[in-house]
Amino acid sequence: MSTDDEHARHRQGDADTLVHPALFYADDEAYLAGTVPFLREGIDAGEPVMMAAPPDRLDLVHAALGPQTSDVVLHDMTVAGRNPGRIIAGVLRAFVDEHAGRRVRIIGEPIWAGRSPAEYAAAVQHEALINVALADRPATILCPYDTTALAPAMVADAERTHPVILERGTSSASTHYADPAELAQWVSGPLADPDEIGETLVFGAPDGPRVVRRAVAEHALRAGLDEDRAADLSLAAYEVAVNTVVHTGRPGLLALWTREQGRGAEGEPAAVVCEVQDSGWIADPLVGRHRSGPAEGRGYGLSLAHQLCDLVQIHSDPGDGTTVRMTACLPPGPDLSARGASARRP
Repeated sequence: MSTDDEHARHRQGDADTLVHPALFYADDEAYLAGTVPFLREGIDAGEPVMMAAPPDRLDLVHAALGPQTSDVVLHDMTVAGRNPGRIIAGVLRAFVDEHAGRRVRIIGEPIWAGRSPAEYAAAVQHEALINVALADRPATILCPYDTTALAPAMVADAERTHPVILERGTSSASTHYADPAELAQWVSGPLADPDEIGETLVFGAPDGPRVVRRAVAEHALRAGLDEDRAADLSLAAYEVAVNTVVHTGRPGLLALWTREQGRGAEGEPAAVVCEVQDSGWIADPLVGRHRSGPAEGRGYGLSLAHQLCDLVQIHSDPGDGTTVRMTACLPPGPDLSARGASARRP
């Protein structure tokens, strides 16, 4: 299919194909002008309608829609999409599959000011892969972008991940739309080296995954994660280590470190990070983003890791092997600057 044909398909909304435009808005008025009519058209047409966005955007649309809000399924994207890698399977595909045979209408806003650099890169990858994962699904997914709050480079990325741009009531084909799989691969790495690594461990069959799970749990608890979150992170690492043992037949390398607030890339939160490296290559760009369970086997471990972690980054190259980096954010510590200011008061 030519680029012009693909743009036309995304604009027209064939009964059985994806429409994936970006909405550029500069203020609340433009946001409402682009989203509320979109939702009302879906409601009036009898389409299942969903909106996944940050809470302030949900509140704005709720107030404008009034009683019709009850016809819209709402998700707080800062929770459901905190890890962008779980949005396709857990939010978008879940809604599409729930209404199989019907065209659905969705607003999805995975990118907002305040995303950390690593989260932002994962969200760009997510936006690109929507075009692959849902290409043959009867869905219209509108993705708003705040052109005032987001950096120009982020707005430019939206033009690369969306075939169609909506702005000030006008629709146009994006001249910068890129091949989704190639863009997702480019965005995914190689991953930046951490400032420091606390522990490393070489593991292999048959006991390696259990050793990995125990090492991650112990490190996470020492770093300050509560028992439940430490269990989540260690289970995710275990599943990835199992993949290494089963699919490569060679040893893997576990690296563990605790990232302090502000360390590494600017704006990254304090977190426990574990990383598994092996010699395998993952060819499927959607690995971990399929809706799967233990019975399916294929991709289940990475899918579970996406569900359990605050961020999962995967870089895979046939020459360099695969790196899976899993992050669990630490609870915020006391505001020491405020404490100091209070102590200095007479």
